[in-house]
Amino acid sequence: MSLPSPGTSVRGSRSGRPIMMLLDLLGRRWVLRILWELRDGPLTFRELREHCDDMSPTVLNQRLRDLREADIVLLEEPSGYGLTGPGRQLLKSLTPLHHWAEQWQKRQTARAAKLRAG
Repeated sequence: MSLPSPGTSVRGSRSGRPIMMLLDLLGRRWVLRILWELRDGPLTFRELREHCDDMSPTVLNQRLRDLREADIVLLEEPSGYGLTGPGRQLLKSLTPLHHWAEQWQKRQTARAAKLRAG
């Protein structure tokens, strides 16, 4: 699966709007996990694979290819794969979602405890 060109349709949308292209890319299996794991700095292919629960090397190669083509990830020899400037911006824009998820987990945990307590 390669990246769509601007103005072309993507999974779930025929509009070709940039946001739909981004959502298509981010919705691919493992992409968000790869971005998240690169948040603290570059990782080698092996380290990245380990951080991602030993995902298939074939899938990791494809996702890294997609992210490099999208100028989100780059290969920094010899340190490994890291985020580009736009990749860091994207990750920063996902930070509020991370905070929301943490609060949501706390609410869900409290709700489950309340249900167990009866």
